[in-house]
Amino acid sequence: MAKKLVEIAHKEGAKYICHGCTGKGNDQVRFEVAIASFDPSIEIIAPWRIWDIKSREDAIDYATAHNVEVPVTKAKIYSVDKNIWHTSHEGGDLEDPANEHKSEMYDMITPAEKAKDEPTYVEISFEKGIPVKVNGETVSPVEIVTMLNKIGGENGVGVVDILENRLVGMKSRGIYETPAGTILYKAHKELERLTLDKETYHYKQLVSQKYAELVYNGLWFTTLKESLDAFVDTTQEHVTGNVKLKLYKGNVTNAGVTSPYALYDMNISSFGASDLYSHKDAGGFIRLFGLPYRIKALKNSNK
Repeated sequence: MAKKLVEIAHKEGAKYICHGCTGKGNDQVRFEVAIASFDPSIEIIAPWRIWDIKSREDAIDYATAHNVEVPVTKAKIYSVDKNIWHTSHEGGDLEDPANEHKSEMYDMITPAEKAKDEPTYVEISFEKGIPVKVNGETVSPVEIVTMLNKIGGENGVGVVDILENRLVGMKSRGIYETPAGTILYKAHKELERLTLDKETYHYKQLVSQKYAELVYNGLWFTTLKESLDAFVDTTQEHVTGNVKLKLYKGNVTNAGVTSPYALYDMNISSFGASDLYSHKDAGGFIRLFGLPYRIKALKNSNK
C-alpha cells in the first residue's frame, strides 16, 4: 500500500501523503518507514498526531460534526480492519484483558459452539511451498483464500485472542479472524515436517520469528528481509505434496500428508528390521553423544 501511495504521489506531483493512523499503532510506522524507503522527500500528514483528537470518541464526534459517515458508534466502538486475509477487532471492552471477548463481534467465523456438528475434510496441494490446489481443483491464490475462508469460517476455525507487543512500546489486545490463514499455515507446516531435514526445519523456525518481527515492524523493504526471502525460497524447493486436514469446531488436525520428496521412510522408521539401520548401532551413538556429560560427571566425582 505504501509503495502504491508513493507511485500515485509521483504521478500526481504530490509532496504530502496523509494517513488516518492513530499515534499509538504500528500501522503509522509501517506506512511512513515504507514511504521513506522509496521517497524520503515526501512529508506525512497524520491528523491524529496533529489535531486535538485524543480518542476514538473524539474521532466519532468530529466525523458527526462534519457529516462524515463512519461504521462505528460509541456503543460499538471496536476498531475493525478487514481485508481478504483477516478481520481484526480492537478497542472497547477488549482493552481490559480480564474481559472475555464476545463472539458476537465475529465477521468471518461461526463461533465454535455453533459450528457444524460433523467434521469437514479439506486437501491442499503445494508446489515448492506455494498452495496451488484445494480438493484437487487448481485455483488462483485469491480463490484459495476465499474458498478456505468460507470452509474454515463454517467450522469455527481461525480465531485468535492475543496480547501483542507494539513497536511503540505498549501492549495491545486484539481479536483476529483468519480462517484461511490458519488452515494454510497448518497445512504448510505439516508438509515441511515431512520434507525438510531437522537442521533446516529448526533453523527456519528461528528465521520465521525474525521475519515476523521485520514485517510487524514495517521493515519490508530492507536488505535483511530480502536476504531472508532468499533463504526461505531455498528451503521450499522440495516442499511439494498434498496435505489433508480435518476441521471440527475450531480445531484443525492433520489427516494425512504425502510428498514425492518425503524424508520419512516407513521401512527405516518402523520398529521392524531394516537394512539401513541396526539397533546395535544405537549403543555406540549414545556413548559418543553423551560423552561430554560422562566426562563432566567423572570430573565432578574427583573433586
